[in-house]
Amino acid sequence: MPADYEVAIVGAGAAGLAAARALMDVGARFVLLEASGRTGGRAFTETTRFGQTWDLGCHWLHAADTNPFVPIADALGFRYRTTSTRLVRNLWLEGGWAAPEVANAAADAVDAAFDAVRAAGETGPDEPAQAVLDRAPAGQWADLVRHWFCLMTASPPPGISTRDFAAYRDTEFNWPVIDGYGALVRAHHAHVPVELDCPVTHIDWSGGGVRLATPRGEVRARTVIIAVPTAVLAQGRITFAPHLPVSLAEAFDALRLGVAEKVAIGFDRDVFGYDERTGVTVCRSGAATVNFQILPGERPVAIGHVAGPVAGALLEDGAGALADAVRSALTAAFGNDIAERVADVRATNWAGDPLIGGAYSCAVPGLAHLRARLLDTVGDRLLFAGEAARLHDFSTCHGAHLSGIDAAGRALRLARAAA
Repeated sequence: MPADYEVAIVGAGAAGLAAARALMDVGARFVLLEASGRTGGRAFTETTRFGQTWDLGCHWLHAADTNPFVPIADALGFRYRTTSTRLVRNLWLEGGWAAPEVANAAADAVDAAFDAVRAAGETGPDEPAQAVLDRAPAGQWADLVRHWFCLMTASPPPGISTRDFAAYRDTEFNWPVIDGYGALVRAHHAHVPVELDCPVTHIDWSGGGVRLATPRGEVRARTVIIAVPTAVLAQGRITFAPHLPVSLAEAFDALRLGVAEKVAIGFDRDVFGYDERTGVTVCRSGAATVNFQILPGERPVAIGHVAGPVAGALLEDGAGALADAVRSALTAAFGNDIAERVADVRATNWAGDPLIGGAYSCAVPGLAHLRARLLDTVGDRLLFAGEAARLHDFSTCHGAHLSGIDAAGRALRLARAAA
């Protein structure tokens, strides 16, 4: 691995890969360093375990009408579904399946809560989303509303900034990638060179350029793009000399990664009878509310989603607690007999991954304005990229992608100006 580059990139998630491809396309001298043994970060698809493709991380082409991965998917032959459905489609409540009019009422309550928090963030002070919900309580749907806020932001309403929530640009076109979003990201960057299993532990920017400490020796570059999650930076897993400005440390802490996990349950035969991908929400008193995406077929897969403090508590309860809670919700809705047909179970633990540290960024109340600090360049040589470094499409794969491309252009201009 040569020592001197125009740009070094730390982290080969969606942002780092996009930055590397942009630099590769213009013939820049760069190196992409990834601490783990794979690329993609939170964009990660399994293709063989269940006989069906499923995404452990990002799965939806959010803002699909403007999402750059839609034409990329078309060019690469990746399938996606263009039908958007309401958040609450099939609803199981304590005692049985809700009638369509009840499910619609629940969906209306969730939509109204989202609209109220968004409106408050657009016109009022930056306050907790919970304050808005307290002023317009959702009644019998309060727990369901909380569940959907946790799924969308990975944080509970008391920890969600209304200003940040309102800043997200939702075009209401959200399409699932049938062949896997993680696989799409990987395919698009298949020819990008990357150094795997090569963690950067220290970045020295005290002199001209930067020096990065890795297990394979020191890497020198004129500029560096740091494309790792805010949780990794907040925890000090990469040290800096001199220390980063306090303003950045405040931003890392304000843009916390919440908890959003999945459990995939595979079956050895069709136990559901669905002929298309179907969303199911299971609500039970005293138990975790779980949202399922059921992939049909001869060997169907039910993917359960749990987020926020409930998911965090289940992870703390030890191995298997999250999976047990999701299986319990599924059998409550579909009957105990389906348990006999379970072939395999796989649970994520993004919050426990030291190289990730959570799901996606959500600004804490009162500090939404700190997100803009991640767009600053430090000392004309340190730049940051990732989903957290986007003002209006944060928490998304395409936001990370665009952030990486933007950082690559800025880093290369600075590197060549310093030559």
